[in-house]
Amino acid sequence: MVAPAFEEFEPGSDCECPGCVDRRRAAQASPVAAIVGHPAAQRTVVIAAAASAVLGAGHAAPALASPQQAPDRPGVPAGDGPETPQGAKAPLHGPGGKPADSATPPATTRTEIIDRAKKWVAAKVPYSMTSFWSDGYRQDCSGYVSMAWKLPGNEWTGSLHQYATRITKEQLQPGDMLLFHNPADPTNGSHVVLFGGWTDHTHGYYVAYEQTRPNTRRLATPYAYWTNAAKYVPYRYKGLVAEPADPGVPAVPSVPGKDGGGDSANPGPSAQAPPYPGRAAFGPGADNKHVTLLGRLLVERGAKGFYTSGPGPRWSDADRRATQAFQRAQGWRGAYADGLPGPLTWSLLITGKGRNIAAGASGGSGGSGSEGAPAQAPGVPVYPGRGMFRPGADNAHVTRLGRQLVRKGFGKYYTKGPGPRWGEADRRGVEAFQRTQGWRGGAADGYPGPETWRRLFS
Repeated sequence: MVAPAFEEFEPGSDCECPGCVDRRRAAQASPVAAIVGHPAAQRTVVIAAAASAVLGAGHAAPALASPQQAPDRPGVPAGDGPETPQGAKAPLHGPGGKPADSATPPATTRTEIIDRAKKWVAAKVPYSMTSFWSDGYRQDCSGYVSMAWKLPGNEWTGSLHQYATRITKEQLQPGDMLLFHNPADPTNGSHVVLFGGWTDHTHGYYVAYEQTRPNTRRLATPYAYWTNAAKYVPYRYKGLVAEPADPGVPAVPSVPGKDGGGDSANPGPSAQAPPYPGRAAFGPGADNKHVTLLGRLLVERGAKGFYTSGPGPRWSDADRRATQAFQRAQGWRGAYADGLPGPLTWSLLITGKGRNIAAGASGGSGGSGSEGAPAQAPGVPVYPGRGMFRPGADNAHVTRLGRQLVRKGFGKYYTKGPGPRWGEADRRGVEAFQRTQGWRGGAADGYPGPETWRRLFS
């Protein structure tokens, strides 16, 4: 089993762990520590003092910023907002640092943008505002987006918008950007990230591709960002073109008639229809062409309102809810309408038989919020969203989750509690529960999504 990776956060100034309590006591006897109590901040003071001595007495040392500034968003850990100075607008750099030839900004697809973004993530390109990667792009946040969009030069946050059109949050799709340009401190207070898709139907978190210290990362991020959230603006690249037809995804079979009259017998797929790929092809963590085909078939049968984008190859709650709506349209209930397609569900969709999803079943046009979800199962509380279960979260939902984990037999990680403050014991308990569902990898990360919540409280 591969050990999970965690990000470190600076402890709060009111942290009650023995180490921090001892440091605060020592701070009272130290003039340096009295300024800033945490060891990391003490190192900052020492470095600043040394720099001041080198510059000479004629230069005043800058005022120190507090190392424990309050987070920009409630419940979001301080320290996740990266410090990302950027270079100015510059040409591409070829071998030996010589400028490469510029060209007209080429047309590109969303898939190509994300594929280029993933290459820097895989290579762990170090952050730098003065260095250039082998492809000629500057290794800072704006150079990263310039690379992903394949622009003819290295842009900066003050010029990237010229290559894009402003859009709304609801219009965001993979390959778009979220841009914060700070005129007050343009090179040191601005940032830009690539939007990689929503993490779930609540649209509270999204996957961000970004160039930041120490290197390129892909991370679930609260909308619009950890800090300065209200100042980020979504944009779409002007040179975006439609995706070419994917030869790996079978065409959607034509649907004979308006519906199949409710025939619940298994007619079996036709010779040209793709066979049922197995239950393992669907569900949390699945990412394959069968999920795309399922989504397209469901849209043909009236499930368009469940999707805000796509359908796509990665299984989402929209796929589960749309499948469940189709199953309920056949009159199925309970375990027969669990939102996971079995052989009979697949057969009805492929052959165009069975009843279509009733108009309005998705709860609106194109929305995928809670108002579009099927009726809540009796006794299952409404899922409060992923933002309630993150490092630094402190709320009643965490307590309710912990108590349910204990009832289900997953409370062995608690030494006390459960309580309202999210901790490692909560995460490990959720991960253990997810693994009992047969989930692995990112589907068993210890953070409860809508499906984990539903199964845990069912």
